[in-house]
Amino acid sequence: ALFNRDILCFSHDWTGDPLSKTHLMRELSKDNRILWINAIANRMPTASSKDVKRIFSKLKKFTEPVTEVEPNIFVLNPLAVPTYGSSFIRSFNKNALRRQVKKAMRKLGFESPVNMVFNPAAGLLAGSLGEAELIYYCVDDYTEFTGVAAGLKEIEEDLFRRSDLVIVSAEKLFDDKKQFNEKTFIIRHGTDWKHFRKSLHEDTLIPVDIGDLPKPVIGFHGLLADWVDFELIRKAAEKYPNGSIVLIGKISVDAQRKVKILDNIKNVHFLGRKPYEMLPNYCKAFDVSINPFEINELTLAANPLKVREYLAAGLNVVSTDIPEVRILKHCLIGKTHEEFLEKIEEAIRDNTPRDVISDSIRDESWRAKIDELRKIISEQRN
Repeated sequence: ALFNRDILCFSHDWTGDPLSKTHLMRELSKDNRILWINAIANRMPTASSKDVKRIFSKLKKFTEPVTEVEPNIFVLNPLAVPTYGSSFIRSFNKNALRRQVKKAMRKLGFESPVNMVFNPAAGLLAGSLGEAELIYYCVDDYTEFTGVAAGLKEIEEDLFRRSDLVIVSAEKLFDDKKQFNEKTFIIRHGTDWKHFRKSLHEDTLIPVDIGDLPKPVIGFHGLLADWVDFELIRKAAEKYPNGSIVLIGKISVDAQRKVKILDNIKNVHFLGRKPYEMLPNYCKAFDVSINPFEINELTLAANPLKVREYLAAGLNVVSTDIPEVRILKHCLIGKTHEEFLEKIEEAIRDNTPRDVISDSIRDESWRAKIDELRKIISEQRN
């Protein structure tokens, strides 16, 4: 299964941070051709300057041809109206998107593709592209995102039902979504272990913007979105006035207001988004890593990729009580703010060698996850 095939992948923008979809497709591209379709909006844009810039960027990219960004990975920039409430606009989007994707498929000579949908908004046209198989790979409870477009829930539920196979990345997603399709299976995230293991290499240099910060360095990397508990980060900064709270990643549109609670706190350092290649260098400077998510329907179904990356970098992880983190070794869970702060102290004092922590996640590679997927597909076919 999944050898020498043409694969469609509806996902986030290729130029965004590498997420589970990026890693899975890179692995599959070793044996298949991938047409990666950049994000079809699943939330309503706001009048914020960030959203406006994104819309202009989309319009500009739309004029670009299909590009081979890596061997066997071709990227298409589609254009659609970011709303799904009206049946007229749904129909318009379906036809417009179908034309764009079909044109790219013809250009590349794609035939009878496997359609792997990660973005539920693509449910509009999934199944109308001459697919041999339709797989919905669901890694989040998308309907719980802030500002989600009206009508997306129905589109997603229809996609669940019509898919030949549904893959989910968390136990809660499995429990919630299997009602729609009995062929629902769980594959938890992998990790780019070799990449993050570089944190332990002697020749990995610590970047200057983190190297001289007072210790302990309590570090976070990832999207600073509205599901991050900024109040908890503020409390950690207060508890360690002589230490440093380092936040690496961009601030999402939805979190702009919430993040203001950290304004003017001297030991909170926003370092911005960093190239993926540099993340092991930054992790090397962390004394402990944190996953401070608020607890809600969205995060209870999440499987934060960063946690496995922290572990691969040899770091103890302190997290709020997210079920998919709870099951991992070297993750300390704080069920309350007070307990979270205590666990940071415990993690700092813990002297488990970093290579031991890193080794605990060694077998959770993306290759292993693709092997799981191939096994499920083969068993279902038989």
